[in-house]
Amino acid sequence: MGIIYFLIGCSILIAVVFLGAFFWANKNGQHDDTHTPALRILFDDELESATKNNEAERVTNEQIKK
Repeated sequence: MGIIYFLIGCSILIAVVFLGAFFWANKNGQHDDTHTPALRILFDDELESATKNNEAERVTNEQIKK
């Protein structure tokens, strides 16, 4: 029976730690913008690859003009 009290105490302690971490993250603005990061992952690679392709085309066009 004593182990049950110990486990209940440990679980309450862990719950309080996680609750404190949640409030700390909320206070520091971790949950302010939840929409943009989901969209950012979709566009980073496309913009980067498009920029590299444009630079490669520009270099090729400059070499052709010479």
